[in-house]
Amino acid sequence: MANHLGNITWHFPVYRAVFSINDYAPTKSLRKVLKSKTFEFKINHAFEQVIRNCAEPRRKEEGTWLSEPMIEAYIDLHQRGHAHSIEVYQEKTLVGGLYGVQIGSVFFGESMFSRVSNASKVAFHFLMQVLKSNNFLLLDSQYLNDHTELLGAKEIHHEEFTALLKLARNAENSFKITKP
Repeated sequence: MANHLGNITWHFPVYRAVFSINDYAPTKSLRKVLKSKTFEFKINHAFEQVIRNCAEPRRKEEGTWLSEPMIEAYIDLHQRGHAHSIEVYQEKTLVGGLYGVQIGSVFFGESMFSRVSNASKVAFHFLMQVLKSNNFLLLDSQYLNDHTELLGAKEIHHEEFTALLKLARNAENSFKITKP
């Protein structure tokens, strides 16, 4: 994470928010949105646009944890095939998305954004479909908040997280589109 000076530091919280990929199911209201076919999905088509949208503060008085050196580091990871984005389009306009880092069969969700109602939830749903169909073992979102809890995240202690990470980090995997 970037500290208040913009320096990148290592951060490992005592409790981690993780998702059970195999137990995920969309809510009834999200299923309605998905059936409407309002959105189109892409993977790794506009990584830099996604991360820059995620870096914009939600309110003018708020700052952002995504400093320019961090953005550049994530773009470098993306160019090396380690960071990925899910983009959500409505009428060919990018309206939502998320990005994260893949290590083996672990996906570390870093941030998401939404310009229209439900776009980040739809991006998350598509991410879960990609992870499930590619047999990923772990989705980490670092912190539990109202939004991640609504999506199904659970908090676990760092010792349990570390054990899961050891199982999944060396398992080879790909991040590719399959039928959502």
